[in-house]
Amino acid sequence: MGLLDGKRLLITGVITDASLAFHAAKIAQEQGAEVVLTGYGRMRLVERIAQRLPKPAPVVELDVSDQDQLDSLVERITPHLGDEPRLDGVLHSIGFAPAGALGEGAFLSAEWEDVATTIQVSAFSLKSLAMACKPLMGPGASVVGMDFDNRQAWPAYDWMGVAKSALESVTRYLARDLGRDGIRVNLVAAGPVKTMAAKSIPGFGAFEDVWDQRAPLGWDMGDPVPVAKTVCAVLSDWLPVTTGSMVMADGGVHAVGV
Repeated sequence: MGLLDGKRLLITGVITDASLAFHAAKIAQEQGAEVVLTGYGRMRLVERIAQRLPKPAPVVELDVSDQDQLDSLVERITPHLGDEPRLDGVLHSIGFAPAGALGEGAFLSAEWEDVATTIQVSAFSLKSLAMACKPLMGPGASVVGMDFDNRQAWPAYDWMGVAKSALESVTRYLARDLGRDGIRVNLVAAGPVKTMAAKSIPGFGAFEDVWDQRAPLGWDMGDPVPVAKTVCAVLSDWLPVTTGSMVMADGGVHAVGV
């Protein structure tokens, strides 16, 4: 019996088979879940990647900054959710910052338009996605967002770091307001993993030099599986009274000093 037997999950953010979202979808299927993916922009690529899962998954388009697509999301995913459509879990693995909002000096020089885009796509969209999916969710459902712990300033992360702080706050307020419906909302704060999104961050290589040295459990930036397993655990029924939390999957770096 799998950890996610019978669960129906919506997983966003699959870009390549190196994506954290792809590995979360893979492990979720291995643990018994039915999975629907969303993609944005390069839809043919996402559809090809979806064929590499243990069970090929359907893909629907979703731009979380497009209200029309959000409003039609339930209608578009319902045909993939069986005779009694429902969602037991949603993974928000979405983030974007224009080049002007990242990198050395960007915090002081970024224009508001770039900052606004970063915050809308990387933080506000958690609320947007949760509310779009809410008609299909009931008691016991789990919304999980991907985070990079931003309780301190990181090199080059700049306005994406600010957006992650906003994401953490959005999670707490969503947990408050959706808890009355029995819906949990949490984040998995991952250590750095070599994904396409990570490689787009200027200075990302600086993490590679120090993370494994600082992590009490060690850290392999080339291995997304431990983070994906943590995501699946939070999507499961095994954390029934955990909400509004950051679940750390970083090898323990958050717990130790320099």
